[in-house]
Amino acid sequence: MAALQEGDKAPDFTGIDQHGRTVKLSDYRGKKVVLYFYPKDNTPGCTAQACSLRDHYDQLRQLGLEVIGVSTDSVKSHQKFEEKYRLPFTLIADTDKQIVQAYGVYGQKKFMGKSFLGTTRTTFIINEDGIIEKIIRKPNTARHAQEVMAAVGHS
Repeated sequence: MAALQEGDKAPDFTGIDQHGRTVKLSDYRGKKVVLYFYPKDNTPGCTAQACSLRDHYDQLRQLGLEVIGVSTDSVKSHQKFEEKYRLPFTLIADTDKQIVQAYGVYGQKKFMGKSFLGTTRTTFIINEDGIIEKIIRKPNTARHAQEVMAAVGHS
């Protein structure tokens, strides 16, 4: 499957959030969505990224943005991550890897000389019609909210 590009229709998905609720991308039609994929709950980079989005959440919402995080961690892991860092947004537990594969962000990675399968940190900004407006391929974890705001034309 070819990598998703800006201008492509965002693949719809159904997932389970940290509260056990079913979440569908199509539920957000008519809203702008920040769909961010991250490797693992409670790791330094992923925590910095989530906290950046948390700390600027009100500003993101004022810009009309809905934030959804996705990793292959479990619902229970997401619950603990949300509680520990008081995250105000949806976290989807993609344990069967359907969503990460649909978005082309799951595959071979290297870290400290070892190869393994994992999620590549990537953010998709999806417009009200379900079209991918922007893709941030290597987010700056500590300044991710500012990157998102700049990508939608606000700094």
